[in-house]
Amino acid sequence: LAARATRLGARIPLARPMSAFARDEKTSGLGEQLHSYVCSHIREPPILQKLREETAELGGISVMQISPDQGAFMSMLAKLVGARKYLEVGVFTGYSSLAAAISMPDDGQIVACDVSEEWTNVARRYWAEAGVEHKVDLRLAPALETLDDLLASGHGGTFDLAFLDADKVNYPHYYERLVQLVRPGGVVAVDNVLWSGAVVDETKQDDDTNGIREVTRIISEDERVDVSLIPVADGLMIARVR
Repeated sequence: LAARATRLGARIPLARPMSAFARDEKTSGLGEQLHSYVCSHIREPPILQKLREETAELGGISVMQISPDQGAFMSMLAKLVGARKYLEVGVFTGYSSLAAAISMPDDGQIVACDVSEEWTNVARRYWAEAGVEHKVDLRLAPALETLDDLLASGHGGTFDLAFLDADKVNYPHYYERLVQLVRPGGVVAVDNVLWSGAVVDETKQDDDTNGIREVTRIISEDERVDVSLIPVADGLMIARVR
């Protein structure tokens, strides 16, 4: 993650390597020992660690937060594509948006879509503490409405990076809009595409699981993008817009 970011001219403390970290159950295919090894070789800024630990105290719902190894990957991805304009569907308490914000330049722009004022109030606190709140435009509305509004107002092909981590049944609908909003050479990243292995269990026919299967099929067949499916955390599908 970003080693340095500015807050009113001051630097956020240097990111530090993670010590032994309890295995995130969403991390596919890694045992506890190997996952601890992975996490000991990434950097998690103190502000992200603080947010992760606060979110963990929420109990079972905390599984909605991305894992720190995935956060480090998303931060790297933002830097690789030179992201100055980032779009997120599904904010929760703000780990992924904060990871992106501190990796982007001071004039970077984030449009963050969610429907929960309760959880995004946590995100707002951490954006402010990190000194990146000026980068974030939080839209509290159904995300499909926000995405349609962005397309209608001329933002098609202007985002550098988009991250999708919201209600799974609507994944195919979100993706279709995101691929139109991201510029050529930009990236759409879709989370939870392995769904704890449920995607290969034919007895799982619920709407969420089928939504993930459908979007994975759509992306893999979409000639508008280059594709990779990475088994980080619960599976991340990367679509680079051609």
